[in-house]
Amino acid sequence: MKIEKIKTEKLIPYARNAKKHDEQQVSKLAGSIREFGFNNPVLIDKDNGIIAGHGRVLAAQKLDLDEVPCIRLGHLTDTQRRAYILADNRLAEIGGGWDEEMLAIEIGELREIDFDLDLVGFDAQKIEDLLNPPEPELAEVKFNGKTMDEYKDKYDESVIRQIILVYPLDEFDAVVEAMGKYADQHGLSNNTEVVNHLLETNGYAISQRKTEES
Repeated sequence: MKIEKIKTEKLIPYARNAKKHDEQQVSKLAGSIREFGFNNPVLIDKDNGIIAGHGRVLAAQKLDLDEVPCIRLGHLTDTQRRAYILADNRLAEIGGGWDEEMLAIEIGELREIDFDLDLVGFDAQKIEDLLNPPEPELAEVKFNGKTMDEYKDKYDESVIRQIILVYPLDEFDAVVEAMGKYADQHGLSNNTEVVNHLLETNGYAISQRKTEES
């Protein structure tokens, strides 16, 4: 495609352009053009009507640029032109997203060499969050409608205590299965009875330990 240099004043904005360009965005576009150059040509029709690049033209006007690079899309029908004006803006917004880890690396290295990060388009808060991620807020955990603190209070007052055993993932299922089989073999109803039974059969009866402690 041929790139033409067209006088900025001769470019005609689309009267029904649905994409808004506020002053902040135009200023950022102007800063980008000033730093990097006008590297993304404006797309125009045969009559110099702007198809894509309204924001860039506003930025060029802000910079008092006499002319800007343009590509003329003379092959589009009037219907295609109107549809493409919408598609060009909308498709750029859809999907993709950002690799936050990689983005943080790029932003961090640019800041280390004192590059003006305003020119890359991210606001100051976003940059700060990337480089210094806020601590995640932990949701209040509830079980059966009670918070952990409420359970702790009940636990402190209770005569019942709980023992938690931690197993590697590759052993956990086997332990649960073994305890279930042991319970079935000896007519036990839960893991507490399984543990008590194992202690008692190995000479550590609960009643004996209580006697020793007393």
